[in-house]
Amino acid sequence: MLHYTIYKKEESTEWVTFIHGAGGSSALWFRQLRDFNKHFNVLLIDLRGHGKSKAPVYEKLKNYTFKVIGDEVIEVLNHLRIKSSHFVGISLGTIIIREIAERHEDRVKSMILGGAVMKLNVRGQLLMRLGSLLQSVVPYLLLYKLFALVIMPKANHKEARNLFVAEARKLYQKEFKRWFTLVSQINPLLRLFRFNELAVPTLYIMGAEDHMFLPSVSKLVSEHQNATLQVIPNCGHVVNIEAPDAFNKLVIAFIEGLKNERIQIKKTSIF
Repeated sequence: MLHYTIYKKEESTEWVTFIHGAGGSSALWFRQLRDFNKHFNVLLIDLRGHGKSKAPVYEKLKNYTFKVIGDEVIEVLNHLRIKSSHFVGISLGTIIIREIAERHEDRVKSMILGGAVMKLNVRGQLLMRLGSLLQSVVPYLLLYKLFALVIMPKANHKEARNLFVAEARKLYQKEFKRWFTLVSQINPLLRLFRFNELAVPTLYIMGAEDHMFLPSVSKLVSEHQNATLQVIPNCGHVVNIEAPDAFNKLVIAFIEGLKNERIQIKKTSIF
């Protein structure tokens, strides 16, 4: 089973599950933990091969798919007897959350997708093709640094860029290659997400400087009734690190708003 950490708030029945991006770990949610645990039960998960999810069993799993990764997250929820949760993700973690919701919509109370990846633009497509060509001959950390620089190019993105690179150092070449096999699955999956809107309330939180992914998310939100977009100014791709105060306030307000709506509906239905 994946490594997980829980922080209980005894008087709350609401769970918030955090899903990190590729090359990261649950440690990258450190600026969210205190604020969220004041309101909710918190579940942090390290995806396979990341953080502390490095058990020998993952050495035997050669084929990485979004379905398998999503099922591993659901396995943790089942183990903890969490029937449903709000999910907060960043970068590639947003794809994992959206794929989980596609197959287990009843387990997902809401989706909060930060630095969401919903379409790869021309630059993104070229970057992925370059990575596919070079992954066998170039050290993975060098490739990862290149990706991080292209996605987060500005000076004010440096802290987030450095944190992700520092976490990526804990991976190794073989693990990086396994995760890179997911690239071939991304485009068909993202097309499905854009076409098939779910009934799950969804909040996208994007940085105004997230040049690679913001345009496609803006277009998607204009076409999906259950989706809302919040754009944080002077911020790049990794919004939870670059603008943690704004990120935390937006997400907590969104989840609390949904809870209040359910309470109001319940009260109304009594009469």
